[in-house]
Amino acid sequence: MILALCGQKGGAGKTTAAVAIAVEMAARGRRVLLVDLDPQGSLRTWGDVAAEAKAEHTPTVVALGAGVHRHLPPLTDAYDATVIDCPPAQGELQRAAMMLADVALLPCGPAALDVWAAAASADLVKEAMASKAELRAAVLITRKIPGTVLGARARGAIELLGLPVLGAELGQRVTYQEAPAAGLGPTTYELERLGGLVAPSKARKGAR
Repeated sequence: MILALCGQKGGAGKTTAAVAIAVEMAARGRRVLLVDLDPQGSLRTWGDVAAEAKAEHTPTVVALGAGVHRHLPPLTDAYDATVIDCPPAQGELQRAAMMLADVALLPCGPAALDVWAAAASADLVKEAMASKAELRAAVLITRKIPGTVLGARARGAIELLGLPVLGAELGQRVTYQEAPAAGLGPTTYELERLGGLVAPSKARKGAR
């Protein structure tokens, strides 16, 4: 399975979601390839930190760019899942990633500015779906603050993008900022921080 985290807006949570998903799948026993298409190289840096920390459940991290449509397919056969972190504002790389993917996931924050910026990305996803009938796509709500009017209204506004919206949401939690510095995913970070005293199922629920 190949999952592409896409979107032309920076700061929407693509890299955060890519790490969270890849580490969780690795923790569940899957062989996971994490692909960094962003020239900023945030995932590569995270991978170096994880390797230095000898963190468990670390997926294999590779950096690719132009030519990803040629270079990635030979790599994916050795893995159960591949997670691609697309760069912002580079339409050709995103199109190439979506043409390779089984699922395109579009992270979007809850604010009106986030939704407006995501509209162009949603159009790009729909174009890819028109070219590749088997491509599935959905929006992932990120940085949601529970108990706020903005958070309560987020889903209705994001549904206007015309793509399915996942029931799972990523909240505005410090864990998502702290975990990468430790070379971990948010769930594994919470488990380590709590000394393993919390059952994994409860930790996963709290890390949403």
